[in-house]
Amino acid sequence: MSAEVINVDQSGWRHIVVTGDDRVRFLGGMVTSNIATMADGDWLRTLMLSHKARLLSIFDVHAFADHLLVSCAPELYETTFETLDKHIVMDDVELEEASLAMHTVWNTAEDVWTARPVFADCPTPSSVEAVECRRVEAGMPKFGVDVSDANFPFESQLVRLVDYQKGCFTGQEPVARVHARGGGGSKRLCGLRAQGTELLPVGAELSTAEKPKAGRVTSSVISKEFGSIALAYVHKSGWEEGSVVTVGDREATVASLPFAGS
Repeated sequence: MSAEVINVDQSGWRHIVVTGDDRVRFLGGMVTSNIATMADGDWLRTLMLSHKARLLSIFDVHAFADHLLVSCAPELYETTFETLDKHIVMDDVELEEASLAMHTVWNTAEDVWTARPVFADCPTPSSVEAVECRRVEAGMPKFGVDVSDANFPFESQLVRLVDYQKGCFTGQEPVARVHARGGGGSKRLCGLRAQGTELLPVGAELSTAEKPKAGRVTSSVISKEFGSIALAYVHKSGWEEGSVVTVGDREATVASLPFAGS
């Protein structure tokens, strides 16, 4: 992957302090990751789903001795806070917003998924374009761009954030059923490597030999390492790595995520 270091300024992110004796059990039942195994100082990224397993939010969880900290992009804060708040019934749980400086350093595409956030001001923020390029190279979906509350986690790389071995969580049954059948839906967010040096138009429809309307482009960048690449939903008839799809008058090859190789 590109050796360029990407400093992601997350000063606009919102934070929720979760306290109370039931905080671990409560939050564990709301998300797709195993909160119960987190020790003081641990961090993870997780998903919050609806009862029908549609995506509601993507956020980070930090574990501390006396509280949990939920951190999310600003556009997801209201949904995250309100969903958590309305599920507190007889639980000993309290939510409170906090203001914190935060940034993340991405040395590789895999860091987009695994790099631990740092609670400090970002020293030298990378450009919006550089951050977006590394995000696409990593295959990390962005809520409101590549995924929405109409999507399931198994339709994208966000399925990486589902722990199938943990206890019950909201939306578990539909996700478990699909996983038991092989984990597929009718479409999947894939990588595309396009011919030429121009961006693939976001929103453009793509076609395969078997299906005239086989998906659409959701994110598109020009990568220094991989050229014109994109994230796009592709119908199962063409989502295998190496398959060729058509976007307008250009051909593109389906690539595994994160992008790799020449």
